[in-house]
Amino acid sequence: MPKRVVSGIVTSDKMDKTRRVEINRSVKHPKYKKYISRRTVCHVHDETNESHIGDLVEIVESAPVSKLKRWNLVRVIEKSTEVDLVALRAARKEAEQAEAASAGSETE
Repeated sequence: MPKRVVSGIVTSDKMDKTRRVEINRSVKHPKYKKYISRRTVCHVHDETNESHIGDLVEIVESAPVSKLKRWNLVRVIEKSTEVDLVALRAARKEAEQAEAASAGSETE
């Protein structure tokens, strides 16, 4: 039987070599016939830690790797374009502090 290949969006990359991927789908309600959004959450093994939050990834079914992981990362289809403002501000502040420290040592 062939292994399933699906694509989803990474929602968590806090764990080492593990990603939480959500696969969104629409399901028709049996009584009201209205389409409802549902999601499936998969824990994916990412050996090289190449995917990050917001990335669109392709995953494939695999034998159990751990208690929750049943999928392997095939490839990153599209990198996230969102900017992490907190990290950007921290890097800017660190650069300003380094610049101030080097300017202070030059005057002495």
